[in-house]
Amino acid sequence: MFLAIMIILAVTPLGFIPIGPINATTMHIPVIIASIVLGPKLGGGLGAVFGILSATRSTVIITPMSFAFSPFIANPLTGHGDWWALIIAIIPRILIGIVPYFVYKGLEKLLKSKARPVSLFIAGLAGSMTNTILVMNLIYFIFRDSYADVLQVTASAVYGIILGIIFGSGLVEAIVAGIATLGVCSVLLRLLRQ
Repeated sequence: MFLAIMIILAVTPLGFIPIGPINATTMHIPVIIASIVLGPKLGGGLGAVFGILSATRSTVIITPMSFAFSPFIANPLTGHGDWWALIIAIIPRILIGIVPYFVYKGLEKLLKSKARPVSLFIAGLAGSMTNTILVMNLIYFIFRDSYADVLQVTASAVYGIILGIIFGSGLVEAIVAGIATLGVCSVLLRLLRQ
């Protein structure tokens, strides 16, 4: 079911919403929910699928930042693709399927089950921020000069822009993920207990 939802999000505009040179995403939400409900192994597997779908989409639907997610798209500075793009596309997405589970379980132990809504919201927030923080920082460390070239800014200004994305659209994505995780997981965990 989670895989089907992810494929629907990947092939429609609902999964990747263009904001300037980068896409906001809702594709991480099913991965976060699966992580909490089904565990970190299945969550990590769905995260890997998300990463592969992201790399595939960046290869097929070319945007100014496609080179950072697909090794088949030429980097504007080097003129050829870079296999480091797969690290950016896949590793953070795998971690989206692992981090929320452990955040949720840790908070459950710490806060007890009476604070389950808080635990679910924070786990959703953590999963989303894992994606945003890792993807944006990997872009900075691997493709800083190319990213600066795409944005037409100096390399020294890139990290300020990245922080703006993390605390701007990244924070909005995280709040939406937290609310969705709280709503969906509350129902699914109750059904699983029954």
